[in-house]
Amino acid sequence: MHREFHRWWSPALRRDMDLLIFGHGGARVIVFPTSQGRFYEWEDRGIMRSFERHINNGWLQFYCLDSIDAESWYAKWAHPGGRAYRHHEYFMYIYNEVLPLSNQKNGNPFLMTTGASFGAFHAMSFGLKFPHKVDRIIGLSGLYDIRWMTGGYSDDWVYAYNPVEFIPNEHDHNRLQQIRNTDIIMTTGKTDRLHWSSQEMTKVLWNKGIGNAIREWDGWAHDWPYWEQQLHMYIDGEG
Repeated sequence: MHREFHRWWSPALRRDMDLLIFGHGGARVIVFPTSQGRFYEWEDRGIMRSFERHINNGWLQFYCLDSIDAESWYAKWAHPGGRAYRHHEYFMYIYNEVLPLSNQKNGNPFLMTTGASFGAFHAMSFGLKFPHKVDRIIGLSGLYDIRWMTGGYSDDWVYAYNPVEFIPNEHDHNRLQQIRNTDIIMTTGKTDRLHWSSQEMTKVLWNKGIGNAIREWDGWAHDWPYWEQQLHMYIDGEG
């Protein structure tokens, strides 16, 4: 299985960032780790091995990102606005550094974002902020209202990256059409403590005429064996 490790100094973040790439072609998949997770998390959890056939056949290419959650939303010592701005810089790193690298390595135009738990927030937020770049969003057991991490606080920077806040106020016809053309799939366990967030997110999207699919699994379903099954079911958008 083709595997590449990359590290470079990120101008956006002013620090070194690590990245793993699996595969040589096919649809590109931007992978966000769970809360404060690392770039090797999905590999360590066996997810990449479970997709070995897809990767070797050139059907999927995964870009496994490192997180800076400890410097942004989990930096509880910092003001929420400053934490949100650090998150903005993280997205600028992805948009201006990771995406160009993926385009250079793989000419396939189809791009997905995915993540589990807190990674699902990143996948949803990035996909909805940049719908002209992202074709499919897969959120697994996600949190989609970041005010849950800020004690209810919001300002311009928090709002700018909080999907349940900025989507209701999106009135640009072109952007709305781009979002409506994006496949959006969410999974949640019926007894998951974050179940409410997926329910809220799907309502926010439908209220703007944005189609999406929510898949509710029995029980908790907030763990790696479930996420592996869900990803295999929904990554082709037909599950």
